[in-house]
Order: sequence, then C-alpha cells, then structure tokens
Amino acid sequence: MTILAIFVIVFSLIQLLIAVVNLIFSQRLSRAGQFKSLISVLIPARNEEQNIGNLLNDLLMQEYINIEIIVFNDQSTDNTAAAVEEIAAKDTRVKLIHSAGLPTGWLGKNHGCHQLATQAKGLYLLFLDADVRISGNVIPKTIDFAEKHNLGLLSVFPRQLMKTTGEKMTVPVMNYILLTLLPLVLVRTTRFSSLAAANGQFMLFNTEIYKQTLPHEKMKADKVEDIKIARFYKSEGIKTACLSSKPDISCRMYSRFSEAVHGFSKNVGQFFGNSLLVASGFWLITSFGFLPVLIALPTAVFLAYLAVLLMIRVIVSAAGNQNVAENLLYFIPQQVALGLYIFKAIINRYQKSYEWKGRKIA
Repeated sequence: MTILAIFVIVFSLIQLLIAVVNLIFSQRLSRAGQFKSLISVLIPARNEEQNIGNLLNDLLMQEYINIEIIVFNDQSTDNTAAAVEEIAAKDTRVKLIHSAGLPTGWLGKNHGCHQLATQAKGLYLLFLDADVRISGNVIPKTIDFAEKHNLGLLSVFPRQLMKTTGEKMTVPVMNYILLTLLPLVLVRTTRFSSLAAANGQFMLFNTEIYKQTLPHEKMKADKVEDIKIARFYKSEGIKTACLSSKPDISCRMYSRFSEAVHGFSKNVGQFFGNSLLVASGFWLITSFGFLPVLIALPTAVFLAYLAVLLMIRVIVSAAGNQNVAENLLYFIPQQVALGLYIFKAIINRYQKSYEWKGRKIA
C-alpha cells in the first residue's frame, strides 16, 4: 500500500510540473506580421444553421481582408445552406459548395475537409469548425506564428465557452487531461510523434505541404483525425505546433451534460495512445489515489497531497483561460464525467457503433 501511495504522489507531482510548464511556457499569438497573401478559410458544416452565420460574420469583420471563405454543406437537413447563401450574396469572399454524397470508406468531416482543400487557392488553409467564434486580428497572428516557426501545421485549442452547470461539469475535463500530460511546447520543439496534439476546431496548414501529404485523405476513416494528422506530420518530420486556449478564439462545444458525454467519448482514448485501459488507469489514479495516501502515509503528507491536487486545478485553469473557482467547485463532478466518457467509449468500442450528427460511425 505504501508503494502505491508513493506512486500516486509522484504521478501527481509530475502532473503539477507539466501544468506549470504549460502555464510558464505558454506560446502566444503576440503580433500580426506583414503577410498579405491569400488565406483560404475552410469550414465543413453539417446542420449548423445556428452557428455558421456567427462565424462568417466574425471572419468578414477581420482586419485581414485577403481571404476566401469556403463552406462545405455536408448534406445538411436544416437551413445551413440558406444561411451561407444569404451572406455570400453580400460578400463575394464567401463561397458555398455542396456534398455530392459521402463515398464509401470516408467519414463526413474528413471528406468535407478534403473537398474544401481541392477548391482552395490560398497559401495557407485554415480549417474551422462552424461553432468556433473569432475576434481580434487572429488570422494574421496565427500566420505570423506559423511563418516564424516554419510550421506545416498549427492547431489551437479554442477557449471553451460554458454557460450551464452541465457544461462546467464536463467540458474542462479534456483541458485538464491535455495540460497535465503533455507539455505543449514539446509538440513544436521535439520530433517525437508521440508528443503530438491537435484540435480539429482550428487547424492551419501550409498549403504546399498539405497538398503533398493529403492528410485528410490519409485519415479518411479516422474518428479522431486531428490528433492522427498531427502525429503523422511529426513522423514525417513536418514541424507542428499546438497552442492552448487563446482568448480571441472561442467555442461553445456542447450545451448539455449528455451532449458532452456523447461527444467526448469519441476521442477520450486518443489522449492515452488510443488505450482505454490506460485511460481507465488515469481515471482511477486521479479519482481514488487519495485512498492509499490517506491509509498508508502520515496525515501531513495526505494534506500536502490534497494541496497538490488543488494546485493542479488552479494552474490548469489559468493556463487554459478557465474559471479557477468553478473548476475547484466542480472538481469531483468533473472526475465523475471523465469516468463516464471512458465507460461510454468502452461500450462504443465493443458495440462498434457511434452516431454523430445523424450518421452512424463504425
């Protein structure tokens, strides 16, 4: 029991160290450079009538005007196409293309991104999810960062907007996993493909490299194509970077507890090398690790361990631009949510079924 308690403490201290590294070495989008070439903003959209107009208006309000915005209508059954057409009629930079159907062997978003890339003319390809919001002068800032570091891929985790209690109990969990297991600066500064992360909500590609590698085609059947693409790029020696939670890039991913559990169960395993066994081990250690520490070690050590757990939450919240008090308040519910993600992911894997936006995904 003592050995287990010591292991738990060491693991928590490693988490704390990684969180501190992510806070101190936060990679900033600090300035807009002199880049003036055409940028292609590419948006795959399926049943996004509630979101697409907001994103298009955000893009058209950017100071950087040399952009083309292409939306891929992925067989939407709502008014997504009409919402895009209304804005396109007022600004010729906006273009709508329609899916001719989903080919065998492809997943919808991957196919949409691939089709968008074939239509794009810009020197960089910026893929955005339709529920992302942007402000400030974010496009030239990201281009400047990519140019400065000679990147083939730059991905940014948006600041997550949370309104309901259900969201606050669920959405911060993925940020907690990311920022306590992976020093993000190592994504850019090392060649190890295992040290890779990306978020499909915001992915900026160098067009020349993209067309040489065709990453969405290579990952056409992957449910978690963003992380797979980042690992593929690093394995090919292509420079990649991943940044956490920038204030001028935001997203409200889910509006209810059940939505978040359903959505995050799709990709929780990828944070642990696609091993749900490792994911389960992480959950057990971070949820019940206090028990061996309480039983086997002195009270003073147990109290110090609890202080470390709280410090981890505080630092992760600060590094991820999230509310510190709320993440402390929902500490236990967030651990419950993580357990539900993993449990549902296990069920999905053994039933070999997952549904997203009305489509069955094997």
